Amino acid sequence: MPIENRGHEHEFEPQFGLPERLPADEAILWQGSPRVGVLLTSAFHFRKLIFYFSALILACAWPALEQGAGVVAVLQGIKWIAPLAVMALLGVWTLAWMTAQTTVYTLTNKRVVMRLGIVLTVTYNLPLKQIKASDVRALEAGAGDITLALKGSDRIAWVQLWPSVRPWRLTQPEPTLRAIGDVAEVAAQLSAAWISNAGMDFQSPVKTPRGLKTETPAPDATHWQGSLT
Repeated sequence: MPIENRGHEHEFEPQFGLPERLPADEAILWQGSPRVGVLLTSAFHFRKLIFYFSALILACAWPALEQGAGVVAVLQGIKWIAPLAVMALLGVWTLAWMTAQTTVYTLTNKRVVMRLGIVLTVTYNLPLKQIKASDVRALEAGAGDITLALKGSDRIAWVQLWPSVRPWRLTQPEPTLRAIGDVAEVAAQLSAAWISNAGMDFQSPVKTPRGLKTETPAPDATHWQGSLT
C-alpha cells in the first residue's frame, strides 16, 4: 500500500481527523494533537525568540541606561523595538496554537494518519508496512516526538509536513508526531501495531533531555531502531 495524499480541503470529516470512515477491519488505537506549550518551545523555539528580542530591547535601551538618563529616555530608545517584539512573539504563539488546533495524528491498527494544515487541510496516510524505523525523543511533562522513517521511494516534501517533520532532514523528510502527550505510551502502541503488521521488531532509544525523567516502556512494548541527533 503506497503513501496516500488526500490533498483536498475538508469541509467536513466523517470521522474526526480522518477524510473518510475506516474500513470494518480497521480500528483507531490512538488520536492526539500537539501540546501548544511543548510545540512552542520545541518546534517554534519560543524561548530562544524571547531571549533574542530581549537582547535587542536591551541593546536599544543601553545608551540611555549607560548615560544614566531617566525612564523617558529609555522608553524613547525602545519605543519601536518593544512593540515589534511583542507583535512577533504573539504572532509565533498564534501560529503554534493554530497548528495544534488543526493538527490531528491518528494511529490505527494498519496506518498512521496525519491531518495537517491551517488554511489548506491535507491528510497523509502512512501504512505501517511502509515504516522501517522510528525514533522517540522525550521532551517535557511526558510529551515528546515520534519520528517515522519510511521505506521505498515515496517521499513527502519537507515544507508540506512542517512542523510535523524531523528537523533538518530536507532531502529525506521523516514525518514526525510532534509534541504529543504520553509519548512513551503512544510509542508502545505504535510498536505493537507495527509488529502486528510487519511481523518483526525494531529498536530505538528514548532520548531524554538532561534532568528529565521518563519511564522506560515495557520490554514487550517498544523496541526501536536508530537515534535522534
